Amino acid sequence: MKHKNTFDLGDLGNFGKDSSDESGSGANKGPGSGPGGNNPKKQSIMLFLVAALVTLVLVSSITRMLGGQTVQEIPYNEFIRMLEDGEIESVVIGSDRVSITPISSQNLQDNMYGYGRLAQTTYYTGKVEDDDTITARLLEYPRVEIKGQVADNSQWILSIVFNFILPVLLMWALISFVFRRMNKGGGPFNFNVGKSNAKVYVQKETGITFDDVAGEDEAKESLQEVVDFLHNPGRYAKIGAKLPKGALLVGSPGTGKTLLAKAVAGEAHVPFFSLSGSDFIEMYVGVGASRVRDLFKEAGKNAPCIIFIDEIDAIGRSRDNKYGGGHEEREQTLNQLLSEMDGFDTSKGVLILAATNRPEILDKALLRPGRFDRRIIVDKPDLRGRVDILKVHAKDVAMDETVDLDEIALATSGAVGADLANMINEAAINAVQRGRDYVCQKDLFDAVEQVLVGKEKKDRIMSKKEREIVSYHEVGHALVSALQKNSEPVQKITIIPRTMGALGYVMHMPDEEKFLQTEAELHDKLVSLLAGRAAEELVFDTITTGAANDIEQATNIVRNMVTRFGMSKKFGLMGLATIESEYLGGGAQLTCADVTAADVDSEIMELMKTCYEEAKDLLSGNRELMDELAAHLIEKETISGKEFMKIYREAKGLPEPEPATTEDKAESAPEQDAAPVAEEEVPRGSLVDVKIGDDDGPAADDTPFGPKKKPAPAPVGRFSRRNLD
Repeated sequence: MKHKNTFDLGDLGNFGKDSSDESGSGANKGPGSGPGGNNPKKQSIMLFLVAALVTLVLVSSITRMLGGQTVQEIPYNEFIRMLEDGEIESVVIGSDRVSITPISSQNLQDNMYGYGRLAQTTYYTGKVEDDDTITARLLEYPRVEIKGQVADNSQWILSIVFNFILPVLLMWALISFVFRRMNKGGGPFNFNVGKSNAKVYVQKETGITFDDVAGEDEAKESLQEVVDFLHNPGRYAKIGAKLPKGALLVGSPGTGKTLLAKAVAGEAHVPFFSLSGSDFIEMYVGVGASRVRDLFKEAGKNAPCIIFIDEIDAIGRSRDNKYGGGHEEREQTLNQLLSEMDGFDTSKGVLILAATNRPEILDKALLRPGRFDRRIIVDKPDLRGRVDILKVHAKDVAMDETVDLDEIALATSGAVGADLANMINEAAINAVQRGRDYVCQKDLFDAVEQVLVGKEKKDRIMSKKEREIVSYHEVGHALVSALQKNSEPVQKITIIPRTMGALGYVMHMPDEEKFLQTEAELHDKLVSLLAGRAAEELVFDTITTGAANDIEQATNIVRNMVTRFGMSKKFGLMGLATIESEYLGGGAQLTCADVTAADVDSEIMELMKTCYEEAKDLLSGNRELMDELAAHLIEKETISGKEFMKIYREAKGLPEPEPATTEDKAESAPEQDAAPVAEEEVPRGSLVDVKIGDDDGPAADDTPFGPKKKPAPAPVGRFSRRNLD
């Protein structure tokens, strides 16, 4: 393991540095500078006075607390009475007073102070008689101890030193140390929080290179050019090329933007300044701008280097009120950042990398060439990219010969690198829990399901009636998928509840990765989604809340068909909606009048009714087959796609498909349970309950890994308990 040394830029610099160094030129004085600047002598005198005042107050308070109640003044006749009554233990005759110590057993008081010790009360009185008379009077009482006070100036001097001078000096040193640590060179009341708190990773210590990044070949290629420029600036300067000032990494969460930035630093072998956009924001006005100045100042000292600002939208938000502009502190920070990016010299080799998943809200001045010259899209990986990512994360995991990462990659269309890494880790955990030393293919598929719908909820016991409803619901999805042309093979059907709320689901495996979906495919998908509700109504003559997720997914598909894809006869090619926050899964927002929006809702309702009636017709025409499949599912609880297709083929009288040859597998993606066409019926599956293999096509919002992620992602078309919870 490589040791990662980091140090805070806030610890750089001298304690005695003038605050004018912090603010740059004389025109930009910091808040601690006055007309004449900060005078260190005046600061020291002020600190000393503050320390002296605080010390005197503390010493006076402590003295009163500890001794104020234990020494009392009494009249001289009271002293004579105590002497005659035998209440005095000892007497000290001073120059102007007589100090009296009473007998301890008679004069202990519960004077609680400190940690609860008992303090003895002593007395004193003024000298009314001369020393000889007082001495003669005391000698009449032999039990009283008589002492004389010896003048000792050294005791008085030590008392002054220890009680006043030394505490003042200690307090002054303490206050000076605290203020210097908080200020680092500014005035004592400046609290210079404007120091940059970026972390510096010395060359090679990111521990990450481009070999650790997979699935983003285009982004890597763009950044490798920048790294080559840092290594060989002469090659580019020879023909007049300049180093790009900045590169903006844009992509969905989990695609590897931060990983790419660290890989650039690891390949370039230069210091790497890393911080988040939120690190510039504080409660004090002007702090963000000060930190930007300090960051670029330190970067200039360490050039060539790389500055990486993660989540730059925290400070780079557009100053237009449409995107929440008008925040004075954020605008000051942004203005300072724009100024610094214009001001530094690219010949020094300072490169700025920034990452965001909200490029649409960034200020236009920040995105223009000359500041961020390149916008690098870090997109979701395709099939080949997912295979490469799985290989990177699986290289340290022990796996047996049954593992086929190509099949896992095909089943996880729309997944990002973070999703795939999580699946590999969950598969390894599953293997350990099952007592194996190696990960098998089943562990990987179980991990995919676990990420999608959670673990099996073994303690949930459903009634016989509910099991029947769920079984018919799931069989309705699978059967309609098999009866359609534009569908994908069924991989698994189960009625075992899952921790994310699914009481049952159907899993599909695509034949190949696709990037477009036809209108016919979307239509068949809608019919499949509504087939679960149709099966409930046909068999039980009632409907349940289990179709809530199916209806939600179907409505989203129809709405996109009408408003975005131009697949409505009524509205034709008219665009009625736009996508907001594309990389954060933002939904489509209507861009039409209210009257048109009402017509859109009516069109959606009509299309949904048509698809629902079609699903009912398909199921009613295959009622016996549906009953047989439902009975088998109730008995087994979980059936594979092969079992499902075997029962389907036997009922339909279709032959078993011939095994694919090696040449066929090399030419095309592996097909599971595919059957020849027979009278417009292809025994394949469609997108229903858990549609693992959906594509990043037009209906990407409806995929389990699509842009539209929710806090608890619901599998497409699962049998839901949402309204029952």
